[in-house]
Amino acid sequence: MRKLITLLFLFSILIPNTNNAQDNGAVVAGAVGALAAIGAGVAAVEQMKERAELTATEWLLANNPNITSFSLKTIDFEGKKLKDMSSASVITFKIQEFIPTDKPELNGKKQVLLGFTSHGWINEYGIDFNKIKWFLIDEAEWTNMMVSYVKVASGVSSDFNVASTLQEGRIVNKGVKIKNKMTIPFYQLSGDMYVVTDYSDEMKFIYNERSLGIFLKDTRDLVQIKRSSLIELHEFFFEEAIV
Repeated sequence: MRKLITLLFLFSILIPNTNNAQDNGAVVAGAVGALAAIGAGVAAVEQMKERAELTATEWLLANNPNITSFSLKTIDFEGKKLKDMSSASVITFKIQEFIPTDKPELNGKKQVLLGFTSHGWINEYGIDFNKIKWFLIDEAEWTNMMVSYVKVASGVSSDFNVASTLQEGRIVNKGVKIKNKMTIPFYQLSGDMYVVTDYSDEMKFIYNERSLGIFLKDTRDLVQIKRSSLIELHEFFFEEAIV
């Protein structure tokens, strides 16, 4: 709402000051209508974010009764337009436990909840959460996933070397860095070239130059986690080690 007010103020400054009040009125009406549409889009995305976080929280409570105090936040809705979200293939949530107290700190176990979407998960009625498949990932499982991903993206074969590099370094667009040194470079591929590895009974990983692709064997859906999301999630788990 604050952004909407600011935009209205800017439009009022930029509209030319002429004697034709009728023309100015039409311009103002058009500007207000456009801004109202922007505001409606922002509100719709914010509503989707709230519903997604509520549904993720309900799933977590129903399937993990041992988790009794936690923070849950999605990283996928910031700065997004409604059309961007309709084409999203995975929603990612950062979860961290804490000890209940006055003004508690988030210092407990970290996990990531991945919600893989399928076609039609957003329609004219809103979000169909029945079309989302959930996976809860802890640090050990995330490390295993990233080891497999880095190996298929780079050709490095040693699990131990990759795991130790990941714990000290950070994933960037072109590989894994420790401080400013590119320790494990990724293959440079064109956009229509893919390298595949069989990760588990549920997933295959597919690497190309733009993202991590995950093929879900059960649904036969190929979904993508953007490199920017990979980077943020990895830093969430290992932020203290890579500072």
